[in-house]
Parts: sequence; structure tokens; C-alpha cells
Amino acid sequence: MTAPSGLHEVEHTVTVRAPAAEVYRLIADVGNWPRLFPPTVHVERIGEVDGGERIQIWATANGEAKGWTSRRLLDPAARRIGFAQEVTAAPVATMGGTWIVDEVSGEECLVRLLHHYRALDDDPDGLAWIDTAVDRNSDAELAALKASAELGGTEPERLLSFEDSLRVDGSAKDVYDFLNEAGLWAERLPHVARVALTEDRPGLQILEMDTRTADGSTHTTKSVRVCFPHEKIVYKQVTLPALMDLHTGYWLLEEDGDGVLVTSQHTVVLNTGSIARVLGADAGVPEAARFVQDALSRNSTATLGHAREYAESRR
Repeated sequence: MTAPSGLHEVEHTVTVRAPAAEVYRLIADVGNWPRLFPPTVHVERIGEVDGGERIQIWATANGEAKGWTSRRLLDPAARRIGFAQEVTAAPVATMGGTWIVDEVSGEECLVRLLHHYRALDDDPDGLAWIDTAVDRNSDAELAALKASAELGGTEPERLLSFEDSLRVDGSAKDVYDFLNEAGLWAERLPHVARVALTEDRPGLQILEMDTRTADGSTHTTKSVRVCFPHEKIVYKQVTLPALMDLHTGYWLLEEDGDGVLVTSQHTVVLNTGSIARVLGADAGVPEAARFVQDALSRNSTATLGHAREYAESRR
């Protein structure tokens, strides 16, 4: 995809000590993106078009939650991926670009990330906002790509993925309403001390919470949530507790004739640099993993229990 004339054009680059084919693979698989790229919250493939694919992306830009639809054209032989937004989010009028992975040697490559864009009504303030967002997100994405590729991905011992499930004798709609209305959680959930929910665009939420821990103290988290009515809520924490470098997850509702199975899933990458400070000098990765999973499962199970009570009381 080439840039039409008259658009603002920028390029960001990074050298990665990893084979070009492996780096291209990481970029090509959008399923990697929420874990790989800090700004990306969730990506859904929504179809194929002209030898490429259409995807829907939800991400943060300058601290704001945004969502848009893009098409991508993948060229594995040349290790190039062109992209263009089909449905943009203000202040963007047009946005596109190309990922290019150039082989430097068998063990090193140069990644180039090109963007071209225009602001709505060619507004100077809008263009400045886009300039800043593209710079921040490109730098964050390239740094994360470099770190992941050079480390061979996240060290297995730092990565946790687990889920808790509960069957509800009620409707998916009522369970979903409870989970979606997180602005009421301070009233509904004993482990939530304070909550602030904003939803400037339907189905795209920013949720800030003070959560009570087992010892009675509280910690603050902030998440971006993408809501699919009566089916699923996907989230990514953008303000994390000390023991986590990454926390993504989802609430999944599967309705059948007997009610609804509700699942809370978590994916976590541990922050090993904080283990001694939080858990003591004798603690290591296994202790941190147990601590984090116990805390998250305890809160998820409590939330699931209250959601069940809410839904079953409305039958």
C-alpha cells in the first residue's frame, strides 16, 4: 500500500537481533498483539478481502481508548505488511502504512514502521495529536517487538494463564449486565473499594478501581475494556499492580438450555523485579505466581458469585 500524495508521512525503525522470518511472524499474527504491543487492547479478525484480511483493533492513543477497522495485505516473501484504516476514529481522517522487515544477517534484521495520515478537516491541533500518538505508539511497539524477539518471547516461568468458571441458572443478558455495569461494583462487590467507569464510545470502557487485598490494603488498577453484549468482555490493564508486567483477560458467557456458563480468564506476565519488595527476599517466581493467581482467582470467583446471585434473582 503506497501513501497517497498530500498525507503526512513518518518512519520509525529498530534493529532486532533475531532472524527476519521470526520477527515477521510476530507482526503478522494479530493474535500476538495484545500481549506483544503495549497500546493494543484487543484485535478481532472480521474477514478476508483482496488477498488480505480485515481486522478490528482497540488500542490506547495518548491515554485515550480508540477503536478502528483496518485492512492488511501480507507479503511473506518480501516480509512486508501494508495496512490502511477503513473506519477511523477522530481526529484521524486517513491512516495507513507498512511494516517492513529487512534482513541484515541471518541473526539480525531492521524493522521499519511507516505511517501516512491526515487529520479531520486538516485541523492543526488534530494533526499534532496524531503526530504524538503515532510517535508514542510506534516507539512502544518497536521496543516491545525487539524485547520479545530477542528474548525468544516471554520466559515460560513468568507467564501465567488460567481461568475460573461458574454455571448460572439464569440468562446471559443478566450476567452480562452485571459485568458490564462495573461502575456499580463498589456497591455490589465487597472487594472493590472505589470505582470510576467512563464510556465515551458504546462498548469501549475505561475502568479504574481500588481493590481490597486479603490484608485489608488497597491497590489501584486501570483497564480498557471492549464489550460484546451478552457474549464477552475483553480487557487489558494499563495501570498494573507491582507484581505484573502484563495482565489481559476476558469474561466469556456461553448460554445453553440449562443456563449460562461464565468464565473469567487471565493472562499475566510477572514482574520479577518487584518480587522481593512485595513478597520478601526469600520469595521467587513460584511464590509470586501462586500469590498472583490466588489473588486474581479470589476476586474473579467473588465477582462470578455475585453475578450469579444477581442473574438468578431476576428469573
